[in-house]
Amino acid sequence: MKKGIIVLVVIGLCLLWFVSKYNGLVGAQESIDSVWAKVETQYQRRADLIPNLVSTVKGYADFEQETLTKVVEARAKATQTTIDPSNMTSAQLQNFQGAQGELSGALSRLLVTIEKYPDLKANQNFLELQAELAGTENRIGVARDNFNSEAK
Repeated sequence: MKKGIIVLVVIGLCLLWFVSKYNGLVGAQESIDSVWAKVETQYQRRADLIPNLVSTVKGYADFEQETLTKVVEARAKATQTTIDPSNMTSAQLQNFQGAQGELSGALSRLLVTIEKYPDLKANQNFLELQAELAGTENRIGVARDNFNSEAK
């Protein structure tokens, strides 16, 4: 009788330990999903700023159309590339980061090209959009750092 009780207690303790570990893993996955959602939110915020930036820049007739086209195409590709955080693979993450990198490169080329247009650089709407874009880039960096820390 005593052996049976001891066996049941040991089995019960093991069961509690497994349930506790499982709940911890589920909580960790939910935390990672939440942090990844914040990363995606910041990338989406950047993508949402681009149409305003492009429309502001388009007002300058002699502006390079090719540069604007590349920015719009990179934005379209970046917004189409999504990841389900519960099934994230390194290949998906690499593909997502590649699309975001293309968008960053296109935006950088746009901002370099804008240096040739002092009137545009003096435009208040453009300056506000540029400041918002810089702030969003900082938020993206922070969100990615938080995700990397959480995923470790």
